[in-house]
Amino acid sequence: MKHKKDLSSWIADIVIHLILILFAVITFLPFFNMLAASLASARENALRPFLLWPREPTFDTYRYLLSTPTMPRALLISIYVTVVGTAVNIGMTTLMAWPLAHRDLKGRSVLMFMITFTLIFSGGMIPNYFIVRSTGLLNSLAALIIPSAIGTFNLILMKNFFQQIPDSLEESAKLDGCNDFIILVRIVLPLSLAAIATFTLFYAVSHWNTFMPVLLYISDRRKWNIQIFLRQIVILSQGGVGDSDNVHASFIIPPQGVKMAAIMFSTFPILCLYPFLQKHFTKGVMVGSIKG
Repeated sequence: MKHKKDLSSWIADIVIHLILILFAVITFLPFFNMLAASLASARENALRPFLLWPREPTFDTYRYLLSTPTMPRALLISIYVTVVGTAVNIGMTTLMAWPLAHRDLKGRSVLMFMITFTLIFSGGMIPNYFIVRSTGLLNSLAALIIPSAIGTFNLILMKNFFQQIPDSLEESAKLDGCNDFIILVRIVLPLSLAAIATFTLFYAVSHWNTFMPVLLYISDRRKWNIQIFLRQIVILSQGGVGDSDNVHASFIIPPQGVKMAAIMFSTFPILCLYPFLQKHFTKGVMVGSIKG
């Protein structure tokens, strides 16, 4: 009987692993296809709509995209908005979640109602535009950072996580002469690395994928990010998006390859961030999801 149980468990493990491998292959296939298409020639992209490895790899599409300052500038703007915006998000969310985690805070219930209310109702696109315009943020990168300085959902989760930290730690620190700021920096934040890493990933992905705010608030093309540049590539892939003066006359640009190369540029950097936060992600994503 024990032998049958071990055999059934062994078969179940094999089936589970095969299913996971299948899902992994299905997940990675589009990335392999994009990479292969970006390295393939125009003829090969035309003859082979779906390919996983080009027969004659070439970096012409990447050289074409980098032949103009538009692509590097858009990439640097996305990196800047992502880094600065995520730092502002984590700082503002932490500074607001920490006092809300104290149940003896005066007006806490009113504040929590106002915060939760924004999860259901929001001003909408037009009121947000008027607020950004009236504050003088139009056509500045600050318009992509300040209006979204605090994410309501992340704020509630972080507040719930802070509530799980034993009160005895804070009381002991106050007996040693620590103020609230020192308690937050030296005790609370080191114990909250899993949650902070998770919210950092959420905020970073959100900033990197920023699209609509750029269309609404930024009219200067020199301040467009990588997502808007990718949109222009998709729309104008049949036309010239590079600097023709720096491209050889016999250089034929495959439109499909240009689009795939631009997608790789816009996808690869944010994928590189995940491995550094992955060990905290599984733990942190469930943090604060139980207590209210």
